[in-house]
Amino acid sequence: MPPLAGRGRRLVARIIDAIIIGVPVTLIMNGIVGWVDYTSTSNAETSKQATVSGVTMLVYLVYEGLMLTHRGQTVGKMAMKIRVAMLTNGEVPTTQAGWVRAAVYTLPEIVPCCGFIFWLVNVLWCTWDQPYHQCLHDKAAKTVVVSTA
Repeated sequence: MPPLAGRGRRLVARIIDAIIIGVPVTLIMNGIVGWVDYTSTSNAETSKQATVSGVTMLVYLVYEGLMLTHRGQTVGKMAMKIRVAMLTNGEVPTTQAGWVRAAVYTLPEIVPCCGFIFWLVNVLWCTWDQPYHQCLHDKAAKTVVVSTA
């Protein structure tokens, strides 16, 4: 198996992916939700933000799941020359593993308050995990992140 990817490269890859997905989806959704009448709700702005966040999360889940199961890489990972591999054999993640990894990374954020805490613990887990530097979403999917350079 190739050497493990550094944590810094993993972080930059996530930032690139967040920009690629987050910026266009947020702009499009802000335009769309501007047309929707939220005046019947007591917290119109909160409803709009929840809609934009939910759609962005769903798009990111689909993006991550599809990219990982087909290539083992998202655009951010390609740019940083890293990829996701099955822990057992170093191959591109199976369909199940790719979607489990994407879901465990993305979906906890929908739980108010504690979802963010789980997400934070999840992404920080690789800083103390030994020997593979896996985050919780890697452990759930039995994957590792390796260098392609």
